[in-house]
Amino acid sequence: MKWKLLVPVLIVLLAMGPVAAQNTQNVKTIRIGVLCDLSGPLSTYGHDIKDALTIAKINIDNYFKKHNEPYAVSFDFEDTQVQPTIALQKVQMLNSKGIKLIIGPMGSGEVANIRNYVTQNHIIIISPSSTAIPSLIGCTKPSDKKFIFRFVATDNFQTKAIAKELQSAGIKAVVILYVGNSWGKGLYQCIKPRLENESIVIKDVIPYDQNTADFSPYIQRLANDVSTLVKKYGNAHVGVVAFSYEEVADLLSQIPDNSILFKVTWFGCDGCAESSQVIKAAADKPVIRDVGLYCTLFEARGPAYKTLVKEYREMGYNHTPQQYALNAYDAAWVLALSYVQVMKMNHGVYNATLMADIIPEVTLNYSKGVYGVKPVTGFIKLNKWNDRASGNYGIYYVTKNDTWAMAGTWYYKNDSIVWYHKPKPPVITASASVTPTKTASKKSPGFEAFVAVGAIAAAIVLLRRRH
Repeated sequence: MKWKLLVPVLIVLLAMGPVAAQNTQNVKTIRIGVLCDLSGPLSTYGHDIKDALTIAKINIDNYFKKHNEPYAVSFDFEDTQVQPTIALQKVQMLNSKGIKLIIGPMGSGEVANIRNYVTQNHIIIISPSSTAIPSLIGCTKPSDKKFIFRFVATDNFQTKAIAKELQSAGIKAVVILYVGNSWGKGLYQCIKPRLENESIVIKDVIPYDQNTADFSPYIQRLANDVSTLVKKYGNAHVGVVAFSYEEVADLLSQIPDNSILFKVTWFGCDGCAESSQVIKAAADKPVIRDVGLYCTLFEARGPAYKTLVKEYREMGYNHTPQQYALNAYDAAWVLALSYVQVMKMNHGVYNATLMADIIPEVTLNYSKGVYGVKPVTGFIKLNKWNDRASGNYGIYYVTKNDTWAMAGTWYYKNDSIVWYHKPKPPVITASASVTPTKTASKKSPGFEAFVAVGAIAAAIVLLRRRH
């Protein structure tokens, strides 16, 4: 009797085995390449992106299982060091593996360098952090960016925020230092007319080599410029604007402690905001804290942000997700959801052109929660250039405790800033010099020279008397 009862059960189990195996085999992996900086000047943010996407894989795979969708995602991480040539090599390598979807690269110079290749090969990319205006990455019309998406607002927005920040802080004159690539140059070109509109004087513009290790020539030039401005406007109304990546930490570390450069307020941007390298530099060189380094960073937090923060803790990450990582997380969801939709619309055959066409719609529906998933960066609306169309900017600064804290927020709707910690210029003491680092020069004869001449004359007189 027992055997008779077991036979149907065994038949069911035997029948289920092949089906289960077949279902596993039928799961299609959506392969996504990730071009991020894991060892260069944006590595703080690159590793954060990797952390966020590790969680994204778990959540997306669980979502597909829950909805009986035969898909899973995988991420192939590649380190570009924010080098355009390396980025192109890595894209070519990913393409050779059949990977046609990419999150990244991080830098606008990288995007510019791979634009032709990804367009010709119909590779979809979503950058979480490239902010240069379209013309500076080689795009003259929206169709040039058909396969290139960016989930962050461009520098048209950021420079508007920085100009208002400088005006609100009482700055009357600045020296601009920027990394000599398309991103740095673009930031300068965008902010130049905005500062002119605010009647803020640009004393000098100093581009520098991204790969430089010795900043002393730039430091000397900066010091000369700032010294001149301080004499005219006072240190409270002079600022240094640094459009840099995390190498700004090396630059600050190489400035002499008594330099005039540490007696004015510094303003950064999204390339170094919340940089761990800057914090390390400030801990080793406390005078860095005095300049603030007030940095703008695209600020977008959605309904799922707190959940992701909790998942970071559960994964054992010792930090909270930063904005670029949040953008990358949402990009992963949009790519995965768009891919599945393309497969359904096109009878199981992937089509890159269709994928590029539906991403704006999927992004909008994802933002609205249509898929039952909430974005971590809030509402995402793309403009005709496939770039994020709006956004506020947080302003972060280096505190006396060697941490980053929010100093204020710029609101794009009315071009206004709400300060929580308004910039205060460093105090110039009697011992602080307003002149730049001294260089060797010829000195005019002084009292010492006359004493020496007198001594020689006296010696001659004595010698004559002896003779």
